[in-house]
Amino acid sequence: MGGTEQAVADLEHKWMLSQRANNPDAIAAYIADKAVITAPDTKPLDKAGFMKEQKATKYSSVDYNDVKVNVFGDTAIATGTFKGKGAGADGKSFDTTEYFTDTWIKMPGGKWQCVASHSSTVKK
Repeated sequence: MGGTEQAVADLEHKWMLSQRANNPDAIAAYIADKAVITAPDTKPLDKAGFMKEQKATKYSSVDYNDVKVNVFGDTAIATGTFKGKGAGADGKSFDTTEYFTDTWIKMPGGKWQCVASHSSTVKK
C-alpha cells in the first residue's frame, strides 16, 4: 500500500482497536460531524447517534479482515470484513460478520475523516 492508502488503513485499524477496547471516543475525531452511518438492523445514523450506539455496545471480540483501500484524489474507499461479538445497544447478544464500505475524505488541513460508513450482514 502507498502512503495515502496506508494512512487510511491505519485509521481503519484504530477504529477496530477502539471497538476492541470498548472506547469509541478514541475514533470520534476521525468521523466527520455530518457523517452518515448505515448498518444492518438500524436506520441511518448521524455521528451523534452512532457515537451513542457505540458507547452502549459492549464488544467481547472484534476483527477486521481483507481491508483494502482505493484512493481517488482526496477521497478514499476502504472495504473489508468486520467480525464481532458482544452485546448491542439494545442489550441483545450478537455474533456477526459484515462487509463494510467506509468513505474517507481528506479535509482542508489534511486530516482524513470518514463521511459515510455502510455495512451489510454476510449470509451464513
